[in-house]
Amino acid sequence: MSLDYNNSIPLYVQLKDRLEQNVIDGVYSGKIPSEREIMDEFYVSRSTVRQAIGGLVKEGVLETRPGRGTFVSLKPMDDWLGSISNTSETLHRMGLRPSARVVREEMIPLAPHLQKITGLTEAYHLQRIRYADEIPAGIENNYYPEDIGKKLASYDLNNVALYNFLESELGITLKEAEQIIRAATARKEDAKLLQISESAPVLHVNRRLVNSRNEFVTYQQSVYRADMYSFKVTMARHNK
Repeated sequence: MSLDYNNSIPLYVQLKDRLEQNVIDGVYSGKIPSEREIMDEFYVSRSTVRQAIGGLVKEGVLETRPGRGTFVSLKPMDDWLGSISNTSETLHRMGLRPSARVVREEMIPLAPHLQKITGLTEAYHLQRIRYADEIPAGIENNYYPEDIGKKLASYDLNNVALYNFLESELGITLKEAEQIIRAATARKEDAKLLQISESAPVLHVNRRLVNSRNEFVTYQQSVYRADMYSFKVTMARHNK
């Protein structure tokens, strides 16, 4: 697959665009082909390959791991909007290694708008940073009723898939959730935890879950890096 040698656009720029498109299309996932393989595929020199890859590394599309090769640095986390999936399940589906770190856990009084959503005046607040292959991908703030919070407080909640934990350890059957997603720019405190700039785009995801008896279980306010999150929806057209 040769590039256009008659085009005024430099070969390394053309190659960079081709490689980036392969990342976007999912042709490359994980480790990309070696320099020699790219040279043979596109009929270009090693210096052209290195310039193209170097540009993508600077832009954060690729990352070089010493002794291992060059890898796609970020994969979008597909989320099926019609099902209740936790972040760990979403990351596993994408072939990424999920992990979590507890930042804060405490009983707190709730602001009026949270009281209206949860029906509580105070709640057990659990804040965790979620990681994808050790990259900070999101910040999750969960608010639980006091009885659930007391049970959770007795466990180490680092690296725990909370939905699975609620069901398997606490015997809570999750029934359904209402979710709202909106775009925003990162606030100062969130940008620091996610290791991104304050002007970087993020997604705010608010989710309210109830159990099989329609009783409130948790309200989750999350902030996810927009460059690591995408949505895939199956749609159908129904004839009238």
